[in-house]
Parts: sequence; structure tokens; C-alpha cells
Amino acid sequence: MKSERLIALLFTLQARRSATAGQLAAILEVSERTILRDVAALQAAGVPLYSEPGRGGGIRLLDGWRTRLDGLTGPEAAALFVSGVPAALADLGLAGAATSAQAKLLATLPAGARDRAQELGERFHLDAPGWFHRDEPLPHLADVAAAVFDRQRLRISYERGRQTVQRTVDPLGLVLKAGIWYAVAAIPTAAAAIGAATKATGGVTEKAAGHLRTYRVARIRSVDRTGERFERPTGFVLAEYWATAAAEFDRSILHATIRVRLPARVLPDLARHLGRNTVEELGQVGAPDADGWVEAELLVETLHIAQHQLIALAPDVEVLDPPQLRAALAETGRRLAARNSAHPDGG
Repeated sequence: MKSERLIALLFTLQARRSATAGQLAAILEVSERTILRDVAALQAAGVPLYSEPGRGGGIRLLDGWRTRLDGLTGPEAAALFVSGVPAALADLGLAGAATSAQAKLLATLPAGARDRAQELGERFHLDAPGWFHRDEPLPHLADVAAAVFDRQRLRISYERGRQTVQRTVDPLGLVLKAGIWYAVAAIPTAAAAIGAATKATGGVTEKAAGHLRTYRVARIRSVDRTGERFERPTGFVLAEYWATAAAEFDRSILHATIRVRLPARVLPDLARHLGRNTVEELGQVGAPDADGWVEAELLVETLHIAQHQLIALAPDVEVLDPPQLRAALAETGRRLAARNSAHPDGG
């Protein structure tokens, strides 16, 4: 929006005191002609800007003049300059707002704090995607984000398996998880039911969650506004819902039960090898025997996955049940020993 761009331009000049039209155009990601028009608009509004010709010249702000708009706090400054955050804001169509906020920050912070904020951007990076994750096309993310902000009911087409289904939803929020965007939406007309269930317990209960849906934004094929506005459910907190839903999903994929024997000293490392949720569902653990080993019952996703997870604990693990997992782990051990016992040159 032009008003945001004018503020960004004003704060940029307040921080730099002088810059060429080309430099300002690069910072604000607009054309030089747009910069010149914006400078004229600020001058007409009474901002003491002037152009200084020649080498080393540029657009300058009168020395000593400062805007009376409030600046940002120190924590806000740090958050804005952590590398990686602007990319997420750009996905949401908020790149202009982020640029404006960063310019405002640099203009209002004292010199020392300003340098510190810029250093943060050089030293900290938010790498939201996973190591092997490729960026997904997100042609409708900005539209969904706008509907979230404006409380606009949407009609979407959504790819589910090999089918494309039509849904009417009230978009309540967006979540960026491991580089993947998800939209959390309510079933229309369910706001009262969600609010009542949430108010009664102080959190998003299973009953309230039953009126909510999560959509992977990359699978949304079309977005249309219905022209209707919706009311957000009373007491609904996106972060709380996501934490509850994510934990429930993680537990729901644990389908198999195994019994193992392992040293008690290994127990603190189980979460790293088997996953946090497996450890949270850890069954009864007996007292250590004379060798310091204990028996434990664990919930795992599948026996095949468990086989690969338990290899990381070798040799400090013994499978007691089921027999097929014990046999598979033993066979893996035999093959690994055979592969590594002979010298590569045959010696």
C-alpha cells in the first residue's frame, strides 16, 4: 500500500539521512520513478526533504528533523532482523510491511542498538524448511492470508488424494511447520460451538477440534470469497490448537507395541532415537537388573520403522517381543557384521 511505502521511505531516510533514488528504489523494491513521486508526496505533506545534486548527492532529510511516530522495542527489533523471517512474511504478502517495519526500526533505534539489530540479521537465521524439503508452489497463500485477516468466508477446491473436493471454510489462521504452510479453518456456523467448548475447559478440547479442519495450502487449487464475513470463535488461540492437534496426530500414528531390554543409562537418549511421542507413551519400566538393564514397553509407528530406529541403539538393545522384530534386527546385525568383517582388498 502507498501509505506503508511512504512511511518506509520516510524512516529509511531518517536512518540514512541521504540516499540516491536508485538506492531507495532497491531497498523498497519499486521503480525510481515511484520513489520520486513518493518524495514529492512527502514534501507536499510538509516533510523537509530536498535533493542534493552532483557526486555524493541524493535525496536528503533536513538535519535534526525526526518524525514523531513511535519506534519499535528492542525485542521487536531483534525479531524483525532474524534472517529467514522476511521470507515467511513475503509468502503471506507482507513483504512491504516487513520492509516498512525494518526501516522504522533503523530510524528510531539509537546508533548502538541499530548496529546490534543489523548484526542479528547477519548471525541468526530461521531455516523453516527441512533439510530435504523443496519449496512448494503457493499460488493461493496470500489470498488465504488476506481472508484470515479480513475474516472472510472462503470457498476452496482442495486436492485430497486423487480427487479434488469443494469446501466452504472460515479461515482462522496459518501455520508454517517445517517449511510447509497449513491453513486452520472452522466449519461455517460452528463458531459458537467451538467458543462454548473452549470456554468451558479453558482450551481447545477434542469436541471443539471436531469443528476444525487443517488444509495443506499447497494442495488448495482455487480460492473464492463468498462475500460473507465470519466471527472468530471466542477463546480460540491458534498456537494452543496447533499444539494440541499436532500432539494428537503424533500419537495417532503409533500403531505397534514392542517390548525391549536395554541399559537404564540409555533411557534419557530414547527420545532422540525413537521420537518424543514414543517416549511420552513409554509403558511400565521395571527396576534395573544386576547388569543395570531394564525392560520397557514402547509404542512405535510400525515394526519396520522401529527396526531402523533401534539399530541406532546397538549394541545396547535387545528385542523381547514381537519375535518378527527380534529376528529382523538379528538379521540386520548379521549382515552388518559380515559386510564389515572382511577387508575391502580381501585381506
